[in-house]
Amino acid sequence: MLATWTPDQELNQVRLRSGADMKRKLKWYDLVALGVGGMLGVGVFVTTGPVARNHSGPSVFISYIIAGISALLSSLCYTEFSVQIPVAGGAFSYLRVTFGEFVGYFAGANILMEYVLSNAAVARSFTEYLCSAFGISDPNSWRVEVPGLLQGYNKLDFSAVALVLILTFCLCHSTKESSILNLIMTAFHIVFFGFIIIMGFCNGSVENLVKPTGLTPNGIRGVLDGAAIVYFSYIGYDSVSTLAEEIQNPLVTLPVGIIGSVFIVSGLYCLMALALCVMVPYNQIAEKASYSMAFQRIGWKWAGNIVGAGASLGIVASLLVAMLGQARYLCVIGRARLVPSWLSKVHPSTGTPLNATLFLGLCTASIALFTDLDIVIEIISIGTLLVFYLVANALIYRKYVLTSKNPPFPTLSFLFLITSCAIGFSISWKLEQQWWGLPLFGGIIMVVTAFFQYTVPCLGPPGEWSVPFMPWTAAVSIFLNVFLMTTLKMLSFQRFAIWGLLITLFYVLYGVHSTFEAEEMGMEMAVNEVPNPSIQLTKLEV
Repeated sequence: MLATWTPDQELNQVRLRSGADMKRKLKWYDLVALGVGGMLGVGVFVTTGPVARNHSGPSVFISYIIAGISALLSSLCYTEFSVQIPVAGGAFSYLRVTFGEFVGYFAGANILMEYVLSNAAVARSFTEYLCSAFGISDPNSWRVEVPGLLQGYNKLDFSAVALVLILTFCLCHSTKESSILNLIMTAFHIVFFGFIIIMGFCNGSVENLVKPTGLTPNGIRGVLDGAAIVYFSYIGYDSVSTLAEEIQNPLVTLPVGIIGSVFIVSGLYCLMALALCVMVPYNQIAEKASYSMAFQRIGWKWAGNIVGAGASLGIVASLLVAMLGQARYLCVIGRARLVPSWLSKVHPSTGTPLNATLFLGLCTASIALFTDLDIVIEIISIGTLLVFYLVANALIYRKYVLTSKNPPFPTLSFLFLITSCAIGFSISWKLEQQWWGLPLFGGIIMVVTAFFQYTVPCLGPPGEWSVPFMPWTAAVSIFLNVFLMTTLKMLSFQRFAIWGLLITLFYVLYGVHSTFEAEEMGMEMAVNEVPNPSIQLTKLEV
């Protein structure tokens, strides 16, 4: 469970288990477009209206700025790992070389769960927005209701299944062609965002930002609670890191692709939120179809159809990128033999992980056919935030222990204190009346981080891209991810506990034995390849 691999093993020995290599065809602009396309889904259309009306008020754009800062800090941690370990495994590979096999496997399984469930949910929402584009108010009119099935599973969505299967076959064919398709859709989607932003500012009034009760009607608490909700509109940048084996010049392309896409999306989200609040006073914003209703209030009913069409296009682009990333995660987990090895095979002519793409495409289509959006959405966020939290911890441990050759105890103690204080701060925030805990735990975090920076030296690898202002950047990322996790409902934690138990059982019953056998076979091959019998080595010596 605690066995670790070196980056060199991950880049060479383990990667060879896929047979053919993935083809390096993607450039920096492909990566930026994939990152933007992966994040610019329906999140901004779904969350902005309810958050503005119930939490942040006109200051919802500040909530997007705070959430964007949190996403940027996590993306910086991903970027350093992706530059040093440019393989398709993303967080799975980063954690496996840092904290060992089980932590990497646990994170990888949670990422796959998040991808499959969120993709199924997004595919079903495609039907709803497509109905809106055609002027149909009831999305269930395009679904087939089966009386004998349970509530929440009884409305079959064949248009969602068709979309998932079409994208699956596109991804099987070629990554480059899929990237070009995403580039075209993302360009149209940005133009569509521009239309909403320009028309909103032209037809709105700045006075709506302070009517009727000021910019922040619910105070700083409303702004931060809103940030926790809109944060999930940023999820998707981690897909870019899984394309590390398919890009040219990873040292330059990966930082530009990951960080650049987060900056672009943050700017668009803030402008979209401002445009909505300028058009309509926050207490008159509709909770559903907020932008369509806002345009109808200014007399542009036809714009509601355009919003539906643009959102549908954004769903297709974000779904394409997410399905691209999920297949590469499963491919690398298959290389480690934690799942059946046939899932790791790369097709020699297309250079894509064909088996993993088809398998996950069928899983996503099956869930999208039956399962209602509300049933799957609860468990998605907690798994994603946990992985972002683990990656930030792993970056600190790798830089201060593995790279700098410091004793592990000071770093582990620092990580434990930061997490404990973040939990204490979050509990004080939720209890509302325990205000003394906020400055206490916040102050401890700052003092402990400053003391750690002063007493524990950090020696980064020369000539490589690294996260600036360490350990502050990663420490703030840890704090924000813990804080956002505590805003989720108890039901999310209960479902996550069941899922965690299931994947742990799978590891104990299958994964650990399969990886051990794979390493044994590798040792035997190494012994057999020694040419001189007089210098044969034992397995232990190998």
